[in-house]
Amino acid sequence: MNKFLLFILAATITACSSNRVDTIVHHAVIYTVDSAFTVVEAMAIKDGKIVATGTNDAITGKYQADSVVDAKGAALYPGFIDAHAHFMGYGASLFQVELYNTKTWEETVDLIVAFAQKHPELKFIKGRGWDQNKWPGKKYPTNELLNQRFPNIPVLIERVDGHASIANAAALELAGIKPGDKVVGGEIETKNGVLTGVLIDNGDAAVNAKMPTPTKEELTTWLQTAEKNCFAQGLTTITDCGLSHQDVDFIDGLHKNNQLSMRLYVMLSDKDANYEAYLKKGPYKTDKLFVKGFKVYADGALGSRGACLLKHYSDQPGWGGFLLRNKSHYDSLAQVLSKTNFQMCTHAIGDSANREILNIYNKYLQPGNDKRWRIEHAQIVAPEDFNLFGKVNVVPSVQPTHGTSDMYWAEARLGKERMKGAYAFKDLLKQNGWLPLGTDFPVEEISPFKTFLAAVVRKDAAGYPAEGFQMENALTREETIKGMTIWAAKAGFLEKEVGSLEVGKKADFILLDKDLMKVAEQDILKTKVNATYLGGKKVY
Repeated sequence: MNKFLLFILAATITACSSNRVDTIVHHAVIYTVDSAFTVVEAMAIKDGKIVATGTNDAITGKYQADSVVDAKGAALYPGFIDAHAHFMGYGASLFQVELYNTKTWEETVDLIVAFAQKHPELKFIKGRGWDQNKWPGKKYPTNELLNQRFPNIPVLIERVDGHASIANAAALELAGIKPGDKVVGGEIETKNGVLTGVLIDNGDAAVNAKMPTPTKEELTTWLQTAEKNCFAQGLTTITDCGLSHQDVDFIDGLHKNNQLSMRLYVMLSDKDANYEAYLKKGPYKTDKLFVKGFKVYADGALGSRGACLLKHYSDQPGWGGFLLRNKSHYDSLAQVLSKTNFQMCTHAIGDSANREILNIYNKYLQPGNDKRWRIEHAQIVAPEDFNLFGKVNVVPSVQPTHGTSDMYWAEARLGKERMKGAYAFKDLLKQNGWLPLGTDFPVEEISPFKTFLAAVVRKDAAGYPAEGFQMENALTREETIKGMTIWAAKAGFLEKEVGSLEVGKKADFILLDKDLMKVAEQDILKTKVNATYLGGKKVY
């Protein structure tokens, strides 16, 4: 064979191998969520990344693959990203007594009893999800009934938002809590010299400290179960808010041993040990894990009246909530973090908490900075304070389902006037031109479709209210999709890797049975995930 023929043969082999990819997806309606919100028909994937997007003919004509997916006209979106959740906490909650939809205190206790009978091995019973606003009278109960049913086993059950708990006498005794005890950033409720068992915010810290430490096997099971449920909902990246450095090490080990696949952006909790472990060495990054933030708590929640307000609660005169730490704590922390590459991400619900934190951020951040410091929730903001977000590029990170969960009673807490600055997503979006969306699960359900419904239609699952809740702050479908993908990625400095389906990015995508950009309002929650792909591999 002459040299010329050898050259032609070598060139042909090279051309063929360069057009060989792992997967081709075609005949899809692919929302790339690039800057132009381009829609294409097909894409080619190699080594877990997107190498080309375009028309069916262009992709199938140029590339060959062993795996070819005919989407048959289905809608395809980037994998959903939850900008604020508690992935590890959700995993744990799946193995505790679930109290989310109880209609009375008595029903709540009955569920705990049934759970205890199924799990006689438990030495400490933990539960989550109750909400006194769903019960007759909307008042906190006392723990008398709990004490009768559980005289010896400690029981601690968290409110739906995680900002209040009820403990039985055995748990209080184990923690050494006595009537009249005080705690900074929390409340231990006493009536007529007797502990009621109601613990607000930091009030339950002493009881939590007595909880049995889960085994490595238990933790692994929790996280793998959580991952499976999240993939089924189309979630491919999750922001886990408030982990310890030990939690991070454990998750990193699971990733490296191929026991866990979920991509996680992690905020470390506001604890000395976490600062000591990370401030000197800086952010930590792998293919699946990014540790770059610190989660700080300014106040509690509106539902438990722990949100810190500028004026008193409309339904509890004389009470305005409280900050969970001294103001100097937030100021000194901001000063330290401003000299690092870590994000400061502060939970702020009430208008007073938001003002305090925004003023501190504005003290240490310069206009035009790209530190992306965040306010988590930004739930109630005084009208004159909105500009404090945009002035120094502070990112409001919001959860649309909080609005539709709270809408039944929020006005009773705040009054009509303050409601104008509550759950004000459109006003917050105007600040920087982008807005990350999350759920705060397990406070809310993990469903991104409920996020979409709450953001666009601002109604609950039953279609209430008919006219929508404060529709002047509804987001468009495109804004909502961006909030659940590219903007959520950007909030965690991941926008160059995930969040849109563009050449060079990770092939994290989902196929749906309905198109969220077109589906009728009443069918949004009927949308199902047909398949979830992570790095080009099918995980659901």
